[in-house]
Amino acid sequence: MRRKRGDSEATHRQLSRRAFLLGGTQLAFMGALGVRMRHLQVDQADQFRLLAEENRIKFKLLPPARGEVFDRNGVRLAQNIPTYQIKIVREDAGDVEDVLARLGKIVTLDPDTLDDARKQIKRSAPFYPVTVADNVAWGDLSRVSVNAPALPGVTPEVGLSRVYPLGSDFAHILGRVGPVSDYDLDRIEDPDPLLRIPRYQIGKVGVEAKQELRLRGKAGTKQVEVNAAGREMRELDRREGRAGADLQLSVDAKLQNYVQARLGEESASAVVIDVENGDLVAIASSPTYDPNLFVNGISVADYKNLTDNKFRPLASKAVQDTYAPASTFKMITALAALEDGIVDPNDTVRCNGHLEIADRKFHCWKRSGHGTMDLKNSLKRSCDVYYYDLALKVGIEKISAMAKIFGLGVRHDVPMSAVARGLAPTKDWKSNTYGKDWVIGDTVNASIGQGFVLASPLQLAVMAARIATGRDVQPRLIKSIDGVLQPNGAGAPLKVDPENLRRIRQAMYSVVNDRGGTAGSSRIVADDMRMAGKTGTAQVRSVIVKNSEVPWEKRDHALFVNFAPYDNPKYAVAVVVEHGGGGSKTAAPIARDITLQALYDGEPPLSAYPSDARSRISAQQKRLRKVRPVADIGGKDQA
Repeated sequence: MRRKRGDSEATHRQLSRRAFLLGGTQLAFMGALGVRMRHLQVDQADQFRLLAEENRIKFKLLPPARGEVFDRNGVRLAQNIPTYQIKIVREDAGDVEDVLARLGKIVTLDPDTLDDARKQIKRSAPFYPVTVADNVAWGDLSRVSVNAPALPGVTPEVGLSRVYPLGSDFAHILGRVGPVSDYDLDRIEDPDPLLRIPRYQIGKVGVEAKQELRLRGKAGTKQVEVNAAGREMRELDRREGRAGADLQLSVDAKLQNYVQARLGEESASAVVIDVENGDLVAIASSPTYDPNLFVNGISVADYKNLTDNKFRPLASKAVQDTYAPASTFKMITALAALEDGIVDPNDTVRCNGHLEIADRKFHCWKRSGHGTMDLKNSLKRSCDVYYYDLALKVGIEKISAMAKIFGLGVRHDVPMSAVARGLAPTKDWKSNTYGKDWVIGDTVNASIGQGFVLASPLQLAVMAARIATGRDVQPRLIKSIDGVLQPNGAGAPLKVDPENLRRIRQAMYSVVNDRGGTAGSSRIVADDMRMAGKTGTAQVRSVIVKNSEVPWEKRDHALFVNFAPYDNPKYAVAVVVEHGGGGSKTAAPIARDITLQALYDGEPPLSAYPSDARSRISAQQKRLRKVRPVADIGGKDQA
């Protein structure tokens, strides 16, 4: 019995110990739980209250109005217009296909847009609105509103969309907008949340792209209350964003319209620059295209028509394409020699039709030769041999340096896409690029703007403006931002002897106005409007064959640069006609007509033209009045 009692007491002590441990553990757990609950309910109360509020309240971005773009006189070039959409909410619609079928009987639905909408409806939340029709006409929107009881879940909405009122005239300057793509998001570091809004429009090329941040503005916000399912219940607060900045360009819409029409169907480009302040008053590339096609996404067929066109309508030839400047470069070679003091304007060179250098004949364009040439006559008649001889004396390094002083081989700061640098080659450039030594033939070719030398029409216009003024004229495209004038491009005086520039200007005057000048047939006869210029014909093939005997794409490029009036320069012009043949025959007449249109601020009188050309010019003016898409641009609003 005594043993049993001892066992019982031991067992009792064990049970008591276990009960104590269990009770202690429970008390510790309850204590820890109490401490944790106090931490969550008291110490972190504010944090969890905020999280609850964030689950109940959602913030949504409100897209700002995109800044508008105007010409120098206040004509709207890019604007925003209300655009109407039809959206459907699956949860409210019930039988989506039945509702869509009824909607299709009221308005015309694009099959592609409808297919995209069906896919989005399947992968989106049931309360998410999905667009089933975009850019809906007001009449269609009204019919949807009237039939609202029979279209559950269908709602019309209004937004803003980009429109280019002058269509193709400014396509290569303004560029275009389009819906944000995955490619756009991938190439932007830390993209603005605005860009993730479905079908949000951003600039793709041109001014629209280069000035995107200014034009976009800042988003507003909307605070809405949502239920547990995430559906919006009511709007709690709204803060409007800041509209994008309005831009005023230096371009004149009327002149731009004329230049595009004058270039016609040629694969060509033209630049007009105000030499007094650097304002680009026209920048045209032909053929062009309608940027409105891209705003909401261009069709495959329309895009193919543009990309398959051998004249490349999508290319902004005036700033992104480069060409051998040909004889328009001869002023640079002459200035390099004059500034170096190795030639006197009265020194002469005998042109027999070629110059033999290192057992190779470098031919003049005139195979029979020009005879004895001085500086003035060499430019007037565009004698190649004269410049071959100069090049041997002055060398490529000084020619290249002079080219850069006059804006060639320099990328100008213009807010357009793919602005070209061009090329003013040097010995080091060839060595670094091709791993080959510079040879004397390279210098000879460069002296007449062939070989490695390349320039864009924009650069050629800048060159002409600097020759005309003797100042470092800088091209300006943005005239003002939200009414604030931007610095002009008048420029400081060039470090070039004014007397040497005067001689070059005189020689350019003789090209157009003296008997025997290569551009004599394109002269201006109005005394106060006379121009000075230089023709150029850039070879695109090594074998010399008549242009009429080869396909279009193998013909020479035609170039012309000029400034006017000669006595008090106002505008400089550069024209390039791809595969247009001779500069005097093709490019010079276009440049002359554009120059007169700029000087007279409209259609010039026939008396400004040579008498033997007036009948033809009269017929041309009548034709252009008919084909110009905007004959009388109005509706001006000052930016």
